[in-house]
Amino acid sequence: MSTATPETINTQAQETVEEVEGKKESGLARLWQQHYDLVILPAIIILLLILLFVYIQTRDLDTIEERVLAADNVWGLLRQHLWLAFLSTVLVLIIAVPLGIVLSRRGARKAQGPVLAIGGFAQALPPFGVLLLMAFWLDFGVTTAVIGLTLAALLPVLRNTVIGLQQVDQSLIEAARGMGMSSRQTLFRVEIPLAVPVIVAGLRVALVLNVGTATLASYIGAGGLGELVQQALRLNRINVLLVAGAVIATVALLIDWLAGVVERVVVSRSG
Repeated sequence: MSTATPETINTQAQETVEEVEGKKESGLARLWQQHYDLVILPAIIILLLILLFVYIQTRDLDTIEERVLAADNVWGLLRQHLWLAFLSTVLVLIIAVPLGIVLSRRGARKAQGPVLAIGGFAQALPPFGVLLLMAFWLDFGVTTAVIGLTLAALLPVLRNTVIGLQQVDQSLIEAARGMGMSSRQTLFRVEIPLAVPVIVAGLRVALVLNVGTATLASYIGAGGLGELVQQALRLNRINVLLVAGAVIATVALLIDWLAGVVERVVVSRSG
């Protein structure tokens, strides 16, 4: 019977430590590969904000530019912008998810093609032209802007709802039916929970789309960050235009990052 020498014990201990450290490093590397964008995007946002602050501080602004770029004015327009994007996205969720559920049912599948085609046509239309036409048809203001933004962002959520429900494993549905669940119970307890990650992905696209398109809402009197762009063009102030573009880009990136975080949380919990 062989006995372990101190040298053998030390060697085995060292190999064990190296193996643990190797697994830890590979785990961190794998984690970085999966979520590196959640770190890089905030870094880009912070860099943009720093550059924006430095740019404003190093420019000799006149009284008009100081008034337009005042914190109260920018924050007020930002709140209007986010409210337009949020409200239109909520309406998209209220309309698109129930409609997608209906279209995914066996009795309504023939209507999927025409409805999705109409949604694709609506999304393909130029948002600016749609908003102007709706403003002349309905009225200028927030209500018209919200309706236009809702129509423009309806397709991603509608399409993903239909796809998400259709991708649910049929054997799981049959198993739920075999357990005595009704069609309604199967839908709400099995199908929808499994389709949520796909629906959330579509909702993320709709939200980012609304944040970008809401810039055009200012042209029909709905406010938002587009007001900064209009004021810059009207007053011929290049500093205001650059700041407006930087703020709009930063808000869009931030919203996309937050939506991405929520999407990953939902996917991880569903998995």
